Amino acid sequence: MSVLVNNNSKVIVQGFTGSEGSFHAQQMIEYGTNVVGGVTPGKGGSIHLDKPVFNTVAEAVAKTGANTSIIFVPPAFAADAIMEAADAGIEVIITITEGIPVADMMKAKPYIKERGAILIGPNCPGVITPGEAKVGIMPGFVFKKGRVGIVSKSGTLTYEAADQVAKAGLGVSTAIGIGGDPIIGTSTKDAVKLLMDDPETDAIVMIGEIGGNYEAEAAKWIKNNGNQKPVVGFIAGQTAPAGRRMGHAGAIIGGADDTAEAKMRIMRENGITVVDSPAEIGAVMAKVLGVKA
Repeated sequence: MSVLVNNNSKVIVQGFTGSEGSFHAQQMIEYGTNVVGGVTPGKGGSIHLDKPVFNTVAEAVAKTGANTSIIFVPPAFAADAIMEAADAGIEVIITITEGIPVADMMKAKPYIKERGAILIGPNCPGVITPGEAKVGIMPGFVFKKGRVGIVSKSGTLTYEAADQVAKAGLGVSTAIGIGGDPIIGTSTKDAVKLLMDDPETDAIVMIGEIGGNYEAEAAKWIKNNGNQKPVVGFIAGQTAPAGRRMGHAGAIIGGADDTAEAKMRIMRENGITVVDSPAEIGAVMAKVLGVKA
């Protein structure tokens, strides 16, 4: 078992023939991800990267049995692409696009929820289950297979955490980059719950940023559910001046609980082991698990 993507994922790429879609689809295929085709309206019936191109997601699902989609569609059209995927029965929708208008996402988020789809992102690096499937833009070579799950709001820190975990002699079960736009489909708590329920995940790295309440919400949920698995946490932006936000974070610091210091305190109060630097993640995780790094 794994979380969200695995060997059984049949992936289509929306925005398949564009420059970003082409580049990252090729990377995913080379990694071994089961990319079964792509969607570019008006180019249906053609072949791209040795895969079929379809005009609509519904056609792609009917012809390939796709259950997962990754979206590289420009911001103005991305929300429609998300809703189209949900309408077609796609189960996991991973949206890389950054800067989708908030008003569009306010329509798309409840729309896909009603249809039972899971949305990761937008403005995210994607999801990877090492050795099985990479559905995103992350450098696959950084991720070694193992039993530590990663949930992160930052793409770069997702890669850093995976590297530190590997250097400690551990590996990653699934890494989920939840995204940094103001409205995203899967919160930190939602992603943590998925990993808590995964029998192949023994511990979790939870990486957050200043602004918003995702990390506090997740921390309280972890404690209220019995701290089932050890969690190591890190909050980026500890040196940011008051009132500032991370470059892509959705929420400006607006209250006492939005600062890095407050989030770290809340995490500690709820049984999470907090590190001051991402460079400590691997060693601390090894110690928490009783493994010699």
